[in-house]
Amino acid sequence: MSDEIGVFGRVQRFLTALDDAKIWYRLEHIRETLMVILAIPGERWEVEFFEDGHVEIERFVSTGAIEGEELLIKLMREHVH
Repeated sequence: MSDEIGVFGRVQRFLTALDDAKIWYRLEHIRETLMVILAIPGERWEVEFFEDGHVEIERFVSTGAIEGEELLIKLMREHVH
């Protein structure tokens, strides 16, 4: 994606590509960035567009393991107080 079109143009092109590919996403405003959170099978991406034009991507990849309700109970005990 070219820097010459500006940050807003880059975001628009990215969202249009996601729409064309029928990829689910949502927008959030985080740390003075526009974050696009998207989900594809087995992965979740957090793509942050900064005002100065740079982009940061954090990608979360599934191990493919499917676990039962016992994991939910464990996670709730550990993280919800």
